[in-house]
Amino acid sequence: MERFVALTSTNPAKLCGLYPQKGALVIGADADITLWDPTKTAVISQDNLHHGCDYAPYEGMRITGWPTRTILRGETIVLNGGIVAKMGVGTYQTRGTSAALDILGGD
Repeated sequence: MERFVALTSTNPAKLCGLYPQKGALVIGADADITLWDPTKTAVISQDNLHHGCDYAPYEGMRITGWPTRTILRGETIVLNGGIVAKMGVGTYQTRGTSAALDILGGD
């Protein structure tokens, strides 16, 4: 479980300069919590993604494990693949320095 969280949340937040505001369940963080069904199978498709992009590199891939619910500040915003939140409930997160710079030795 810990490795899954690191790969899907903590590490991307660090690489994008958003950690610990994102990618951590700590007081003061902007923690969206996603519940997963590890047995649910799905085929990745533009029709079942909500990422605002017109391209999915894994289009057509059958996977096991799929999100069933996402919670933002105590409110369900996605349920069984459908967005149930009202427009504008999210907040903009300002990025800091990427952890990739630490790895590469940059500033």
